[in-house]
Amino acid sequence: MVNKITVVGAGNVGATAAQRVAEKELARTVVMVDVAEGIPQGKALDQWQSAPIEGFDSRVIGTNVYDETADSDVVIITAGIARKPGMSRDDLLNTNAGIVRSVSQEIAKSSPEAIVIVVSNPLDVMCYVAKEATGFPRERVIGMAGVLDTARYRAFLAEAIDVSVEDIQAMVLGGHGDTMVPLVSYTTVSGIPITQLLAQDKLDAIVDRARNGGAEIVKHLKSGSAYYAPSAGAVQMAEAIVKDKKRILPCSAWLEGEYGMSGLYLGVPVKLGRRGMEQIIEVTLTADERAALEKSADAVREPMKVVAR
Repeated sequence: MVNKITVVGAGNVGATAAQRVAEKELARTVVMVDVAEGIPQGKALDQWQSAPIEGFDSRVIGTNVYDETADSDVVIITAGIARKPGMSRDDLLNTNAGIVRSVSQEIAKSSPEAIVIVVSNPLDVMCYVAKEATGFPRERVIGMAGVLDTARYRAFLAEAIDVSVEDIQAMVLGGHGDTMVPLVSYTTVSGIPITQLLAQDKLDAIVDRARNGGAEIVKHLKSGSAYYAPSAGAVQMAEAIVKDKKRILPCSAWLEGEYGMSGLYLGVPVKLGRRGMEQIIEVTLTADERAALEKSADAVREPMKVVAR
């Protein structure tokens, strides 16, 4: 347990993340901050009143200013507008870049030693915006994307072969979007290669569905986007950091030569511990996976040019 975790944004993702953090008792105080007056205060009070029922003692508070977030150990950024039907993550670029930049500057002032987990979309570019605005080292600004993408991939695989999700070992790399790269060569079911359990055409269909997992949910909801799984992904990362678990999770990380790439955020296997990103794990890729990862990197670089101007 750390002293304080702040969640920026009291919308569906942020509020659900705050509740999960409190229920896991990852921090003594959980702060939700949002510009909307009354919303973080009301949701935080509601969550705190669930404590006697759920059995947690983490104190949840809501605020519209950053004073109460001071000296946070971990900050989860969920602020920004959500996708609507027909809207790509990149359509969110300019609006969310401004929001994340402003939020990150506040974080740098109030919690200069914090580890920042970015959830706002378009994810990889928002990580870059947060890193530039805070001035924090790459170890302390990481993005939640691969954890979510991998969870979707694992869920669809478990459903297809009728096994527990816990027995699916998999990893999805690359940018958080349609060019994400599920590593089929590393996908197993309790150590059994997935290619021995699923025909190639079915596996291809699952890979495609995973790539469009967020859009599928947006299409169903019509006026919002996913939040249960994204919040779970962010909190899994926070838990690995707070408990110094040294977990290997696919996260958006700033590359400085890893995988032959530099100067961008991209989803790669990362060791997470109390210092944040403690190591980037470089795995051997097939020729097709390597090509797909480079294509995904190109898709991240394009919107990066817009915010880097």
